[in-house]
Amino acid sequence: MRRTLTTLSTSSDAACAAMDTWLQTHPDLRTIAVYAALPGEVDLSEMIRRHPDRRWVYPKITGLDLTFHTGENLIPGPFQIFEPAPGSPTVPLPEIDAFLCPGLAFDHDGGRLGRGRGYYDRTLANARPDALKIGICFPCQIVPNTFPESHDIAMDEIIH
Repeated sequence: MRRTLTTLSTSSDAACAAMDTWLQTHPDLRTIAVYAALPGEVDLSEMIRRHPDRRWVYPKITGLDLTFHTGENLIPGPFQIFEPAPGSPTVPLPEIDAFLCPGLAFDHDGGRLGRGRGYYDRTLANARPDALKIGICFPCQIVPNTFPESHDIAMDEIIH
């Protein structure tokens, strides 16, 4: 899957349109965690620009965990993932209504295969119980089974 995604030339337009529709059906979600896309991930930046009424927060690697911050200024962080610059206001996990999660692969049971370091699983395990966990991917990333382990956090929904 890593090899497939590095050569992928698919547009993020379909996933962004699906996210637009999803957001219309969830007007109560105010604070939403997103990510700065790596090559091979759905780029949600255009969709985010179309919804300035929401509070979009971005993850920052802090030790073994993710913290979330407003994302007015993103800079390259560890692993060359863009993240909020130092001094960006922190948003506590209990304030986040939904998490839009990237991954390498997803299955129809909500399984998510991440990049192997467990940042999202550790974070989502400590999120509010009612916070939605939404996997974002391209159709080619849907697989029959991600073979989840006991520490893996399932997605509530997969959007592609």
